[in-house]
Amino acid sequence: MRQGRDIELRHYADGTPSVLRKPTVYAELYFYKKSEVLVQLTKAFCDRFLPHYGDRTVDQMVQAARSIKQNIVEGLVDGETSFETEIKLLGVARGSNRELMEDYCDYLSRHQLAEWAKDNKPRFDRLRTFAKGHSDLAAYAPYFYQWTEEEMANTALCLCHMVDRAISTFMEKRDREFVEEGGIRERMTAARLDMRGTQKQIIAQQEQEIAQLKAQVASLERELARYRAGEAGQSGNSGKTGQSGKQ
Repeated sequence: MRQGRDIELRHYADGTPSVLRKPTVYAELYFYKKSEVLVQLTKAFCDRFLPHYGDRTVDQMVQAARSIKQNIVEGLVDGETSFETEIKLLGVARGSNRELMEDYCDYLSRHQLAEWAKDNKPRFDRLRTFAKGHSDLAAYAPYFYQWTEEEMANTALCLCHMVDRAISTFMEKRDREFVEEGGIRERMTAARLDMRGTQKQIIAQQEQEIAQLKAQVASLERELARYRAGEAGQSGNSGKTGQSGKQ
């Protein structure tokens, strides 16, 4: 594990170190944007193709989709103070994503519809190319009430696969950061050491400034002493000259 002094810390305007990690702007993340699409796509899919009453699958699918997005948000926000909480909640998001994938796969199988990743590779490749280039909801929403159930389910599966890979990669990155930096306690120690180091630098700088001022004062005192000695000499000479004149 890295020593505390090697942990990268943020600082407030007055120089005080912060124990908080740099916040992650989750709204800009690839997998968060795709999770937003999954929530709305799943709601539209259930509204169009599943019974409105008497089928628990609707609630399960919508809740799984929401769980992906909500746990991404909560995990990344809580991650400012806790690696453990962030990784745990991202793991929950990934689990919900896998659950949603299974629901869509079951639907396709139950209705004898093609799963393009297995049964129609060229069409799946075209879909994947589209999904790679589009992460915002606005690119998908116009098709929610135009696509067939097969098209919607396969689009959802494609997005789920992308979210799964992206979250897994992100969690691996966080895992490495935790091993290298430690958690909140290590950051607190690093912040205290940083603060002490800053205080020592300030004290050392002040001591140097004091030494310079003392040297300047000593120089001025010597110069003043010479000036006074010179004036005393001139005063003595003037007295002798006056006495000579009287004689």
